[in-house]
Amino acid sequence: MSLEETLSSLTRIQEFDPATLPREAELGKGLSFQEAVLPASKLIGLYKQLPTTILDDLPINQLDKIKARADADYTRLQQILTFSADQGNPVGVRDSYINQLNDAYTSSFNELFLLISYGVSRTVDFTRLENEARSTVQSIIDKTNNLTTQLENSKQEAQNILEDIRKVAAEHGVSQQAIYFKEESEKHATKAEEWRVITRKLAILLGVFSVISFIVHKIPWITPVNSLESAQLIVSKVLVFGVISYTLILAAKNFLAHEHNAIVNKHRQNALMTFNALVEAAKYSENRDIILNHAAACIYAPQETGYSKSSSGGGSGKTLVELIPSMVSKIDTH
Repeated sequence: MSLEETLSSLTRIQEFDPATLPREAELGKGLSFQEAVLPASKLIGLYKQLPTTILDDLPINQLDKIKARADADYTRLQQILTFSADQGNPVGVRDSYINQLNDAYTSSFNELFLLISYGVSRTVDFTRLENEARSTVQSIIDKTNNLTTQLENSKQEAQNILEDIRKVAAEHGVSQQAIYFKEESEKHATKAEEWRVITRKLAILLGVFSVISFIVHKIPWITPVNSLESAQLIVSKVLVFGVISYTLILAAKNFLAHEHNAIVNKHRQNALMTFNALVEAAKYSENRDIILNHAAACIYAPQETGYSKSSSGGGSGKTLVELIPSMVSKIDTH
């Protein structure tokens, strides 16, 4: 038996299309071989695992075994293709063909699995697979190193971003605290405007009263007729003038006090907004304590209220005299 015959038999069954087996259009649904498609595909798949390139290496007896097995299985497939419903007991014959096809896989596998293993060992280039595996492993290592480097860079960028966020948060925190001074400044500014209006009205009232006081004694029914009535008129004028004047002075003082407090709180707001800049500027300065002490004093030291010219509270933290020893020690060190 020649190599060509074995090759032809093997190729024929490998190229067989199991989709041609059902023949439902010819035989009807009851006699169709739809159930034969799955075992036929499994059987043909077994033959496809046997490479035709190894036939040259096989001895005659192995070629005969392959050809005989392939021809027998192909005959079973051909029986299904030539099956006719006109024969006696077609259902039994159909079931018999399907059962034979199911049993054929086990027999064919037992005869061919060693040859299939040999074919796989011949067709698979294990050296190439090993090289590809090494290349894949090295590629994975390189990608891992690149990812590690990227993660380190990302970590550094994240730390920088976090530091920026902390700075912004700190500045925002300072700005948030400065809003209290802003609200206080606006409150005093509103009150100052109210007292400005009151002061203006009282000044106008005092002026009007002053003018009236010059002519009120000429009104006939008010003109004094004796010294007692003259004294009463003078006293009443003095009292009214004094009350209006005192009220005017008090209103003006309230206006000036609120205006003063509005300006002071606005100044503290601006100072607190720039405090971070002072901290950064004084970070490496030898006089850092003095700079920050005076900056804090400018913000938090008690200020005149406008009602009194003297300060309402004590000083701010360390005084310049208290800071002189630390300055002297730093000079001695250098």
